Amino acid sequence: MTWNDSSAHAALMAMWKAAIDAADPLTCLAQHLPEPPAKGRIIVVGAGKAAAKMALAVETAWAHLPLHGLVVTTHGADLPDPPANRRIAVRFGHHPTPDAQGAAAAADMLAMVQGLTENDLVLALMSGGGSSLSTLPAPGLTLDDMIAVNRELLRSGAAISAMNCVRKHLSAFSGGRLAAAAHPARVVTLAISDVPGDDPGTIASGPTVPDATTFAQARAIVARYGMTLPAAAQAQLEAAAVESPKTLANTSFHLIATPMMALHAMAKAARAHGLTPLILGDALEGEARQLGTVLAGMALSAATHGQPLAGPCVLLSGGETTVTMPAGTQGSGGRSTECLLGMALALKAHPRIWALCADTDGIDGRSDAAGAWLTPDTIGQSSLNAQHCLDTHTSYALFESAGTLLITGPTLTNVNDVRAVIIG
Repeated sequence: MTWNDSSAHAALMAMWKAAIDAADPLTCLAQHLPEPPAKGRIIVVGAGKAAAKMALAVETAWAHLPLHGLVVTTHGADLPDPPANRRIAVRFGHHPTPDAQGAAAAADMLAMVQGLTENDLVLALMSGGGSSLSTLPAPGLTLDDMIAVNRELLRSGAAISAMNCVRKHLSAFSGGRLAAAAHPARVVTLAISDVPGDDPGTIASGPTVPDATTFAQARAIVARYGMTLPAAAQAQLEAAAVESPKTLANTSFHLIATPMMALHAMAKAARAHGLTPLILGDALEGEARQLGTVLAGMALSAATHGQPLAGPCVLLSGGETTVTMPAGTQGSGGRSTECLLGMALALKAHPRIWALCADTDGIDGRSDAAGAWLTPDTIGQSSLNAQHCLDTHTSYALFESAGTLLITGPTLTNVNDVRAVIIG
């Protein structure tokens, strides 16, 4: 077939849809549900961008069972047609900066699981975004303290695992504390991974799994990235009075969707469009713009030398990059558009390369776009200076000007960022 903007766009959108469908809780959750208790209560709790749809999947599969609970998700991430009589309440908080509504939801979930017996089941539904949505300050800290900490973490350029290490040691909810509060009840966690390596302790900051990190590691991360924390938060890390739980009894953890599952679904869609797929990995990290340059180099090699494979082909990858923002920088867009802009500048309008970079939750950074797609002419179609946009972290404005933003709204799932680079 002849590869042009139209055929490349069709293939990229098919791969994008395949990634989202592979992580849809309504299709992938029910098969992972545990045996319900013979006697005792079922309490459902959860946090993350997929929480509302995960809760619906549980209510649908267990329509015949008595259950109740509470999950928290982002504003705007509710179901299009929510059930009239929800047994699992859905509340809303802010992401990526925590707010009082999310903190209140976390406190209510913590209270909900206390006083249970070994006959009871706590079903925890965790997905990306859960860390900020369930921010409950440890004793001695305020929500304002945690908001300030979160802003420092987001500005720092630290990897998500490092950020969540700090969060866990300033929290009354994450780092295994939710499961500890539920003891001796059975705690079963169903999770959608949005983190490199699918680490249970990093997904939503691991409220139901043992925490392998320590106060000492959290202090080292703060020092390494030159963060300035509120005095109370710094004192909490220094005191190291109550370490997070390192062992938890009667708990289990199950992944129902992962970035690699999404990439395999994208590969299948690529083959249907006549493209040979190569999955580079599901845990590519580092500065977003630098990864864009690396991906461009691989695509140029494929176009010029047929290595690592010859076209027509597509390079697929996932993982969470970082954007290091100097203090006081506002910017626009997020990891995906910044990665794509770095790629665009390195490709220099190569006529046979197209690409898409997007966040599977439908929200790239603080923008209303999931990401964007790239044609050979994208930079030329924009009225803005591409290098200036990259230097000022205003990648969203560049792709908005060019008309190639991908705007989907919340997808109600989250398996991290996905990237597809087509070599025609």
